[in-house]
Amino acid sequence: MTDWCGWPVVEEATGWENAQQILADAELSDGLPLVPPTRRRLEAMVAGLADRTQSHGMMPPLFGDLTPETVAYQCVIAGCLPAELPVVLAAAVATLEAEFNLLGIATTTGTACVALCVHGPVARRLGLNAGTNCLGPGNRANACIGRALALCLRNIGGARAEVGDMATMGQPGKYTFCFAERDDGPFPTLAARRGLGPAASAVTVLGLSGTAEVLPDDGEGATPEAILAPIAEGMRAAIVMSSVHRKNERGEQVFLLPLEMAEKIVRHDGWDLARVQRYLFDQGQAVGGIARAPDAIHPILTGGAGVKMTYLPVWGGGSETVTRAV
Repeated sequence: MTDWCGWPVVEEATGWENAQQILADAELSDGLPLVPPTRRRLEAMVAGLADRTQSHGMMPPLFGDLTPETVAYQCVIAGCLPAELPVVLAAAVATLEAEFNLLGIATTTGTACVALCVHGPVARRLGLNAGTNCLGPGNRANACIGRALALCLRNIGGARAEVGDMATMGQPGKYTFCFAERDDGPFPTLAARRGLGPAASAVTVLGLSGTAEVLPDDGEGATPEAILAPIAEGMRAAIVMSSVHRKNERGEQVFLLPLEMAEKIVRHDGWDLARVQRYLFDQGQAVGGIARAPDAIHPILTGGAGVKMTYLPVWGGGSETVTRAV
């Protein structure tokens, strides 16, 4: 049997069950079935790359070398298409930024996971879901791209249970957590807000403790304050639940806003992105603040029809979201 960056390459004639056993014995499995990494699949994944072996840094917690080839292996076994490798690679590289604190996220006993939001034309080209059930099952691109990133953390970084990953319980988002941002809403996209331009293809990695559904008051004539007040309550509660209230510093806040609710908010005069951020920031002062500044509160437009929002609490141990061009 040959290898790829030290990992097994499965022969084309190998049976499915045997292939799964080979990968499990090599401690590469996340517990779900894996696509057999044949030489044909691996070479197709890296075809056209200028430098397959370029090191982009060492990935915590055990500091494996992050290269296009090592990421390509994870993409193959996760079920990705070759066109999706640049997204996974960009996201994996983004997690190495010091402010993201991957070492803390990967080794905490808490429930932190790495989530991925994809922005711009690349999301549409790859068919990523930014509509109904965007955080749930049913879309191959969302599922496989998010899984490939998670496998990078496991197989390149070494974040395996009781070795690098010490989570007391973990969470389902550690299997896969990937969604796309809508670009048809009344607010600038997150990538545009961060200076990449309205038409940029980009990824944002987020260290999250989980998700929480938030039901706003969307009755006839509901004001922006009535819509946003439950999100503010959730952010204040998360500060207390995560023990961040014992720290002097505050970081970022992230929530997912359906298009329907964003449009209801901006129907009221003067309510733009900045006012939404300022309102939430001001509401957080009762607990000493929920974010370091209003522009550190990030509404992301995504999802299908409906009024329910999703709060994404950033890991309380300390992590900053990172956005990078693809």
